[in-house]
Amino acid sequence: MKRIVPEFTLTDEQLNSVRRLAGECGLCEETVKILYGRGVRDAEGIRAFLNPSKSHFISPFKMSGMRKAVDLITTARDDGWEVVVYGDYDADGICAATILSGALKDFGIAPIAVVPERKNGYGLSKGVIDGIFEEHFPQLVITVDCGISCAEEVEYIKELGAEVIVTDHHELPENIPDCICVNPKFADDYIYDNLCGAGVAFKLACALNGERAYKYLDFAAIATVADSVSLIGENRDIVAEGLKLINSAPAQSYANFFNKQDTVTSQTIAFTVAPKINAAGRMGDANAALSLFSETDENKISALATKLLEYNTERQKRCDELYNSAKEMIRAKGGYGRIILLCNENWDSGFVGIVAARIVEEFSRPTILFVKHGDMLKGSARSIDTVNVFEALKACSEYIAEFGGHSQAAGVNVSADNFANLENALEEYMCAHYSAEDFVPSVYVSGTLDDNYSNKLVKELEMLEPFGVGNRRPLFALKESAVAAKSIKNAHLSMKSRSLELMYFGGAKHRKLLQSSAEKTLIFEFNISNFRGKEFIKGFVRDVVYDGNACSAAREDVALSYLETLSSPVSGDMRTVSVADVAKLIKSGEEGIAYITWDNRSLARFEGQEKLNRDMFVPSLRNFSTTVLYAPSAEADLSGYRRVIFLNDTCGLRLQLPEGVSAEICEGAAVPGYFEKFSCERDDLLSLFSEISSTPSAFNGENAFEAAKNSKYNNKLQIMFALKVFEQLGLVTFENCYTEVRRGVKSRLENSELYNIVKGGRSE
Repeated sequence: MKRIVPEFTLTDEQLNSVRRLAGECGLCEETVKILYGRGVRDAEGIRAFLNPSKSHFISPFKMSGMRKAVDLITTARDDGWEVVVYGDYDADGICAATILSGALKDFGIAPIAVVPERKNGYGLSKGVIDGIFEEHFPQLVITVDCGISCAEEVEYIKELGAEVIVTDHHELPENIPDCICVNPKFADDYIYDNLCGAGVAFKLACALNGERAYKYLDFAAIATVADSVSLIGENRDIVAEGLKLINSAPAQSYANFFNKQDTVTSQTIAFTVAPKINAAGRMGDANAALSLFSETDENKISALATKLLEYNTERQKRCDELYNSAKEMIRAKGGYGRIILLCNENWDSGFVGIVAARIVEEFSRPTILFVKHGDMLKGSARSIDTVNVFEALKACSEYIAEFGGHSQAAGVNVSADNFANLENALEEYMCAHYSAEDFVPSVYVSGTLDDNYSNKLVKELEMLEPFGVGNRRPLFALKESAVAAKSIKNAHLSMKSRSLELMYFGGAKHRKLLQSSAEKTLIFEFNISNFRGKEFIKGFVRDVVYDGNACSAAREDVALSYLETLSSPVSGDMRTVSVADVAKLIKSGEEGIAYITWDNRSLARFEGQEKLNRDMFVPSLRNFSTTVLYAPSAEADLSGYRRVIFLNDTCGLRLQLPEGVSAEICEGAAVPGYFEKFSCERDDLLSLFSEISSTPSAFNGENAFEAAKNSKYNNKLQIMFALKVFEQLGLVTFENCYTEVRRGVKSRLENSELYNIVKGGRSE
């Protein structure tokens, strides 16, 4: 199960400050607590945060090198120099080139904008430089979103006869290029160092043209969100002002990417616009995106926008193919270690980073995916929050030809001969420097709410927009037991807690857990919607975290699920594993095992079992961590586990296990105690059938499990058993949440598979 982690913890003294600030600013304490936890700790800062504005912009001339850059660009304009703007192939680099090219035109220069393709590599490329000089002979080259690590290439440009201005936002290397450099990372009077490449280009545009440059705030906002830089400080002001421009007067070049009826938010940019820009670069045609943003002809804009849409569709397809290929390799290889390394010569290096990030999210393991080129493997690494993959690679650098990056992402090149050595060394490093808990997925919450939320609080939370890196949308925890959940369009759920309407998109697989009496925590965000002029507050559920206690309040639900699963298809035989071997396995902490039980007493006898992950009905983790799974549903996905060990006698039950998963049963496993607590007697079942026939509305639900839970009768296990038997005999059906009795159907009890299993499995 996932770990719920408070986003921040405040001392009593800090909580007193929160109360004082809440009164001073006229805000709810919960709102101020979130801001305080995120580093906004005085009234002036709170007001500025809640009212982002261009009035908060920092003077560009406080940035080191800015004045010299403006002076040189002025000389270029006055003397009629040819100027090249050199960008990068991602959304940040393309938007940066768009901003600076437009600003230079406004300043009186007709620049040539160039972005390399991915095949040319990141940053300044001598091959691209040669192509520029063969065609244009520029006297000034201005880089955007690159160049600070390209001292050698800068010298090459200077040797060809051009001046160079580097504008960049990446970390400063030891060897700084010998030219005018503009970068917020320098120690200077510019108090904010988190701008993206387009943000730096925008500041240069402001230095050149003053407030006339604000018309490029839309592209600065798109790049800021796309580049995943922190959305606090000046970035927050840039994105907020850019969103105003996008929503009021969007450029035709990107307007086609939005649903015109919806308000564009930072999330819209992140999931709608940014992927389409990046897709052009990943498909080897970054210039298509650059051309789109500088084009004025409507027909050409339409054609280029369509091309980017097609690129994105193809990108999604190829990413899915690569992802499925990687998942198959994980299943075959086993993802039971603390880092995942995979290699395939047929993968496209342009997509491995995206797919590595997906695997990290699913498996909660640092992941490096390599593409083989001859004897070399070119890899892209992504990591979880708790693991610094850059330090891990650094510690194992003896097996690496080349690497670079930061704590959460890196590029890695290694010879094919050293792949196994690197894999072993990284696994050893992870085991030595990180505990098992570091690999448990975490859900960060801003608070735990009860019934005492207010409309005022929800509206204040909306004021925290724009959301993104460094300013995530607040999530809240709500502890619940049984929750009435209704299916909507199969995959979605509608539910109501004690005081809040909730929607859970894609939450159908958790419906049984939600309906059960087991303690669980709903992780949700608030949402305000409008319908016919009225405001409605809802919660959007993002996750459900089971608390691990299966056999007290939820004992009846476990029993009901056991009966439901007994009717599942039969598959294969199981071998027996001794109690001593199970005890050793549990004590060793070996990964990749699912222990199946319907009775906590079968687990309690094993030392160390209390440390195991616990889930109910379906596994919540996909990283193959050893798990105790209570009462698995028939549809529980156990693929990826190498062993499934039953701790109870299954009375003939065999779950449908994926190919390659070993099924075993613990020696001496007992039948769950409740197995004996319902009747197979014909008269008892006939009596229940009469009761159901006379009042079917008392047994409503989408299936027998729900109908039994919803019934008013105390012996819900007997009701469940009877309903399942009657369903197998064709005597009842469950349609649209109603139990329907089929009149005139005749059948024998012995025609029910469940009836025979239960009757045959009873003690004599």
